[in-house]
Amino acid sequence: MSAETDSSHYFLGIDGGGTGCRTRIEDEEGNILGQGLSGPATTRLGIEEAWASIARAFDAAIEEAGLGPDEIARVHAGVGLAGIGRKGALEALRAIGHPFASIDFVSDGEGACLGAHSGRDGAIVIAGTGSIGLGFVEGRRLRVGGYGFPISDEGSGAYLGLKVVQLALRAHDGRQEMTALLTEIMQRFQNDPMDAVAWMDRASATDYAALAPMVMRHADQGDAAGRRIVQGAAGHIDTLVRTLFDKGAPRVSLLGGLASPLEPWLAPDVRRRLKPIDGDAVSGAIILARRAVCRR
Repeated sequence: MSAETDSSHYFLGIDGGGTGCRTRIEDEEGNILGQGLSGPATTRLGIEEAWASIARAFDAAIEEAGLGPDEIARVHAGVGLAGIGRKGALEALRAIGHPFASIDFVSDGEGACLGAHSGRDGAIVIAGTGSIGLGFVEGRRLRVGGYGFPISDEGSGAYLGLKVVQLALRAHDGRQEMTALLTEIMQRFQNDPMDAVAWMDRASATDYAALAPMVMRHADQGDAAGRRIVQGAAGHIDTLVRTLFDKGAPRVSLLGGLASPLEPWLAPDVRRRLKPIDGDAVSGAIILARRAVCRR
């Protein structure tokens, strides 16, 4: 580590999501000093559980960076956290004691958007278990969709799973043609619609999204039902992207686990306008942390 002056700052970026938490510490020049990982960090687990996961991840990064108490006191932290929009979550997080010079919070999606466009105006569409469009334009925050499955999250993995179960049940009844994809789905339910009903009663968005890879595989192989479902999902993602451009976003990027599989199915005009991301969600959290110093 290079010699630092007493007035130097460090920047800690934290990306807390539903599957895990990632952290990174950088110096003023952007050199990576330490990184950390931990388990899920989302307010759905409760504020205490989410913060415990965040703390495990930043403790690991601080240890790898070799920072002592005086240096930790010069760390500015930025946190992108899943579920931060839940009522009371932000206030509860801000009330937690921490050892840093400053800490700021945004949603995990907003952190990803900051990272995608290096803090400049722009927007992202996330296509994963759920889906949402988010952006920043001239101080305005943009949001399109993402209100939760099953009432929203069109074009997501959960959407693909819901649609394939619906079509499989129709095919079982003889209301439409049975295809290889729909046969495979019904086999999961022992060819018994009541098994599907029992599964539905306890299934989460994640359970529905677990069927998405099968849908994509059959669609890519030409299965008629799979193609119909994926084309529908791609149409929803097209609409999210176009709507963000209509709302003034100068650039839009596509993120999430379904981004790569779905991109070939998107409309040509949408594919042409999509921009590769500059950085990840941790980069976005570090941008948030750096802004605390700029405001001083």
